[in-house]
Amino acid sequence: MKRFRYLEGIVKGFANHRRIEILALLEKSPELSLAETSEAVGVDFRTAGEHMRKLVASGLVMKRNAGKAVRHAVTPLGHNVLRFCRTLE
Repeated sequence: MKRFRYLEGIVKGFANHRRIEILALLEKSPELSLAETSEAVGVDFRTAGEHMRKLVASGLVMKRNAGKAVRHAVTPLGHNVLRFCRTLE
């Protein structure tokens, strides 16, 4: 049962077209800040923040403090999810 709940958390983490778009963006351009990500995706800063929070909580994106900025990068699990999504295209 634990395994299925774990998988559910991962799927919920990328179960939105914007979150998949953010994952793909971070794969191409790692170490983006939230402001840079929201601008590149074309969404409000708060909306991007909520999407990023869900990506981080599901283990698909990691955060790194760089001075006053917080940088984001795709985790190995996030790369696997993107590979899975590409097989569905």
